[in-house]
Amino acid sequence: MASRRTLENVASEINRRTFVGASITVSGAVAAASIAAGCESDTKTDAPPAEGQTTRVHLRINGEEKDVDVDTRTSMLDMLRERVGLTGTKKGCDQGACGACTILLDGKRVNSCLTLAVMHDGAEVQTIEGVADHGRLHPLQQSFIDTDAFQCGYCTSGQIMSGLGCIAEGHTGSPEEIREWMSGNICRCGAYTNIVAAVASAAKEA
Repeated sequence: MASRRTLENVASEINRRTFVGASITVSGAVAAASIAAGCESDTKTDAPPAEGQTTRVHLRINGEEKDVDVDTRTSMLDMLRERVGLTGTKKGCDQGACGACTILLDGKRVNSCLTLAVMHDGAEVQTIEGVADHGRLHPLQQSFIDTDAFQCGYCTSGQIMSGLGCIAEGHTGSPEEIREWMSGNICRCGAYTNIVAAVASAAKEA
């Protein structure tokens, strides 16, 4: 009797091990298939654009003529950073809410994340890299240094480009006016008082 019980226990243990092993094997196969499907999906998403989705735009960027091949869905911001190599224009919110990507487009302030590059064939573009004159800082750049108008510096390029636009537009009659017309540029470090002082000082020189 004892021998028969032992055999039954062994058989039960073998069946249990077989079941657990089979379950693990099946689960692993399902997981592997899911991962493979996900990788395939990612690959399809990252694939280069099909022929016909790319076009060439001619731009004058910081005084230099440029012909750039871009996907028709590419923003001006991504074109400047990824295709032209001008990374001074920062990607902040990528939704037009922070102003870190501000550039001058045909002399006007623009959030470059909100406009497509293909919409501006033949345009004049100025980024932070084109503000200094042969290595000599623009008065507004120098004013930002003199008034300590930045901390982490991430928003600074957008602040300076917006400040240039603000001065050119004549919106520097008072600190209140400057704050109003620079309100689209967020400084997460809170250096607003010094930014206003920098713009006001540069406006006097201009």
